[in-house]
Amino acid sequence: MKISLFIPPLTQINTPYPATAYLKGFLNETVYTDCTQSDLGLELILGIFNKKTLVQLFDEASLKKDLSPNVQHILSQRDRYAFCVDAVIRFLQNKNITLAHKICAGDYLPQASRFEALNEEVEWLFGSMGIHDKAKMLCTLFIEDIGDLIIECISPYFGFSRYAEDIARSATSFDPLLKLLEEKNNSIDSILVSIVDKHIELERPDIVIFTIPFPGNVYGAFKAGQHIKKIYPHIKIAMGGGFPNTELRSLTDARVFDFTDFISLDDGERPILNILEYLEGKREKALLKRTFIREAGQVMYINGCKMPDIAHSKTGTPDYTGLLLDGYISMLEMANPMHRLWSDGRWNKITVAHGCYWKKCSFCDISLDYIGRYEPAAASVLADKIETIIAQTGTTGFHFVDEAAPPLVMRDLALEILDRKLDISWWANIRFEKTFSDDLCKLLAASGCIAVTGGLEVASDRLLQMMEKGVSVAQVSQVASNFTQAGIMVHAYLMFGFPTQTAQETIDSLEVVRQLFEARVLQSGFWHRFSMTAHSPVGLNPEKYQVIKIGPEQGSFANNDLIHEDPKGCDHDLFAEGLRKSLYNFMMENCLDWPVQDWFEFKTPKTTLQPTLIQSHINEGSGEDETKLAYKICWVGNMPTFTTQGKNVKIVIETPHGMLITKLDVKSANYLEYTLQTILKSHKSLLVLSDFLKEYSVQTNLPEEQLLHSETWSAIRSAGLLLIRF
Repeated sequence: MKISLFIPPLTQINTPYPATAYLKGFLNETVYTDCTQSDLGLELILGIFNKKTLVQLFDEASLKKDLSPNVQHILSQRDRYAFCVDAVIRFLQNKNITLAHKICAGDYLPQASRFEALNEEVEWLFGSMGIHDKAKMLCTLFIEDIGDLIIECISPYFGFSRYAEDIARSATSFDPLLKLLEEKNNSIDSILVSIVDKHIELERPDIVIFTIPFPGNVYGAFKAGQHIKKIYPHIKIAMGGGFPNTELRSLTDARVFDFTDFISLDDGERPILNILEYLEGKREKALLKRTFIREAGQVMYINGCKMPDIAHSKTGTPDYTGLLLDGYISMLEMANPMHRLWSDGRWNKITVAHGCYWKKCSFCDISLDYIGRYEPAAASVLADKIETIIAQTGTTGFHFVDEAAPPLVMRDLALEILDRKLDISWWANIRFEKTFSDDLCKLLAASGCIAVTGGLEVASDRLLQMMEKGVSVAQVSQVASNFTQAGIMVHAYLMFGFPTQTAQETIDSLEVVRQLFEARVLQSGFWHRFSMTAHSPVGLNPEKYQVIKIGPEQGSFANNDLIHEDPKGCDHDLFAEGLRKSLYNFMMENCLDWPVQDWFEFKTPKTTLQPTLIQSHINEGSGEDETKLAYKICWVGNMPTFTTQGKNVKIVIETPHGMLITKLDVKSANYLEYTLQTILKSHKSLLVLSDFLKEYSVQTNLPEEQLLHSETWSAIRSAGLLLIRF
């Protein structure tokens, strides 16, 4: 059985979406090892942004009438665009980095409307040393200008991380998508199907499997499926992923199966395995798992397989073999260092645990399996996967893509990384929970953590409690400070429009965000409008949250997003633009002294919060070491040198910020040296602080408090001695 796994356009063009790598890694552990994978989105972008194709697109665009002044301006520079495009793509692939000087030095790139936002601030951001980043931003604008031409003249649904997203989002009826699919292929569609042809002819698969994570992938998957059904009717097609899991759970429109043969829900490993066995005649149709098919013109949902899902620890290591890893394009849409992680650089994506360990947030689809079934993996298993992926890809950057990375699993993984001396960089999604103490954050940083993203959401204690987020504004402030002090960047997901949210609460939420940026414990954020979904507690029980569901009527295709009224809240949409503008400026460190009501073009209440609220929360601190006697000692610094000088021992510790010098009596120094050497050999047998102090007292005949309150203790604490809760 030959299998082709496809990521349909479009997700990201800087790094592979990991679903096919997960499936390929799992299939490597089965008899179905004849499996290839391809990122059709990346290949589509590369198929568009080259000189030959661009010339053809410009020819097509020039035949259009009533063109906007911007597109006319682009067409007037068509020769220059065609001349530059191949070099620009190679530069964004890090294959031609010396071009940066040429890009920044003069008029190398043609410019259209995207460049109008540039001003003196660009020079301030990048200065004289940030040539590569400045060039990357200019090239991004160059690419986006061409994208504007494509949208106006070739395909109005084109985007760099989505394709016809609006057609698939909240599409209770299949009719709009079907109408679009039945239209004559535009030039972008033609490039896509030619890429599909290339893979089919090369790989000769018996089945093609599409993973569809987002609405912006649906059209691309169905367009490719349509072509395969027409040209290669003997090839079977299966679809799964995040979009079917959330949107297609009540699918009844049989026309969908003109484009596919199977649609599976939730974790894909067991359903795909069952489908392959069925196609080989090794399994009856009635024993498929969580799979839609069409039979006698009707949609049938089959879930007869009684075998459990594959355990998270048994799903294998993600396998990126076959993807064009050197072809991904890093773009720079915003200079904010945290925000750019999404579009700049190639990150190996890996999941620490299946599901969410919290699974209580009322706005989240916690009733679904991918969140509700929590199953962590052992730190040693995760570290094995990391080492294997590094060997495969040559890349040491990782994005842990869990809904919320479990802090205790992250703690154990950090210790495993330190023991194995792995040199990696990683970032993760987290909850701002108190488990992330200052010392735990330092431990994560020592293991390679560079950034975290977490949900502050409404930034209002009343609403946070209502949505069962499990955090408070005070807690978020302290945890964000802990991460920042450890050198880890912090991004906050922000929400407005939650049921019953008042105008006053929205203004106060913005003031919380302003103060977090002012305190420099938040580096990035993003506001999004609350969306009520069918599988969340709010969607399942709207009365409890004092909202009224008013639609849509359940349809035969996608059913997830719900239309609702909020009679207890304010007119939330009024605040969208002011929230967006203010946050953009905060990320640029601008206007932090503005009263928050000034961001809105209508009358709003003033904030009721004290201007020192966040700083006061931060100053509350994490407690003295005397309160941490049950914690374990961990050392992440350099091994000190110990030099005997008479009755004392001089202790020198080299740190990234300079040299620390302290001293101890001989017996105390010997005990400390032995302890640190033991920890450095392995972080799996850490001493509890109380046991360490008792043994110190035995070895030295000195009271425990003498070390704990000494100058040396303060020095080694600042140099890398951490107290970690277990």
